[in-house]
Amino acid sequence: MAKQVRINLDALLAKNKMSLTELSQTVDITIANLSKLKCGKAKALRFSTLIAICEALDCQPGELLELE
Repeated sequence: MAKQVRINLDALLAKNKMSLTELSQTVDITIANLSKLKCGKAKALRFSTLIAICEALDCQPGELLELE
């Protein structure tokens, strides 16, 4: 079975008491693109986007992305 990357965006948003809309405004990424990421439908993630999300949510990449 092929491994997949799970995105823990919901948990990190809840931990930081932040909505998807607030994150979108903070990192200047559309809600549509964040929704794709959150639902695991994104095909790719730029390092600059990863860094921006991690900075906004005060987390490390390994907290956001998990190999399962």
